[in-house]
Amino acid sequence: MPRKSLASAVAFLLLVFFVPIPLHAGPPYITDDPEPVEYRHWEIYLASMLFHDDSGWSGTLPHAEVNYGAAPNLQIHIIAPLSFMRPPGGPFQYGNGVTELGAKYRFIQETDSRPQVGIFPLVEAPTGDRAKGLGTVDTPVFLPIWLQKTIGKWQSYGGGGYWFNPGAGNRNYAQLGWQAQYNIDERWSPGAELLYLTPQTDDGAARVSFNAGMVVNITENHHLMASIGRDMHGPMLMQSYLAYQLTFGPKDRK
Repeated sequence: MPRKSLASAVAFLLLVFFVPIPLHAGPPYITDDPEPVEYRHWEIYLASMLFHDDSGWSGTLPHAEVNYGAAPNLQIHIIAPLSFMRPPGGPFQYGNGVTELGAKYRFIQETDSRPQVGIFPLVEAPTGDRAKGLGTVDTPVFLPIWLQKTIGKWQSYGGGGYWFNPGAGNRNYAQLGWQAQYNIDERWSPGAELLYLTPQTDDGAARVSFNAGMVVNITENHHLMASIGRDMHGPMLMQSYLAYQLTFGPKDRK
């Protein structure tokens, strides 16, 4: 490996594993960012998530995500999934999943000396097919705060929040995460994230997860993104994300 490439790889690993982590930009990572979609612009995703642990396989196949810049520094958000699950030795179940609704608001702009900061509350609406085990009557709510800083070709974001997780046997829990990525050029951006979640159920355990990902900008409006990882401590044996993203707005129509 050329010395310059080796030095870049070492610097990336050092940033990922040793950057201070403060006490679900966004895709393809679970960690989110504070940067909303530009005013009157759109982000539309056609995506799939896959999870595998001792309870079997589950995920979305596919889900649609729509983000819209409703006002300066304000984004509205919805995910509408078709979900599936396959327990060991059990039948494959497929149907409507839980709908995610949210709004992202950035209240501090990034400067040379400070990061940008925003909030992104989410509500998981109980639209899943309960007869197939794909939903519940409960409505979890997530209240996070996110930070982001860009230095040259490096970009890093993260933070965390608190999930209100109603339901028999469930616990409210904290979710913390941090991501870093290197923008090789206008097309390629590899990255990675670390996640920590406290127990989500009465009999559950804390989780520490790692994901590696890539964003590919095919054109200004068309993008591909993917990530894959697993728990370093916890039950998740594999988690992955794959998506096509379309972005557009008023400037593109002129």
